[in-house]
Amino acid sequence: MSARKIRPFADLVRGKFADDALELLACYPNRGARLVEAVLKSAISNAEDLRAQNIADLEVLNVRIDGGPMARRFRPKARGSSSVYHKRTSHITVEIG
Repeated sequence: MSARKIRPFADLVRGKFADDALELLACYPNRGARLVEAVLKSAISNAEDLRAQNIADLEVLNVRIDGGPMARRFRPKARGSSSVYHKRTSHITVEIG
């Protein structure tokens, strides 16, 4: 999914507590919300494995959505020619503390 479609959800949860951010993302039907939610859950479980001080006090410090590699695909056009379009991907980085 393109980074442009995911960035609004990153702005939504930045600076909130992790529990509140998960509840907020669960209310949205968009696929971008599901992707950010999955990465946030992974970050929380990583913090639990590293024996964080108090899991309830985890806060979303930074969420960064960067563009990833683009796959090139071809679509048929008029008079037997073709046109290139890009299937965009993104890298999602979540920092909690």
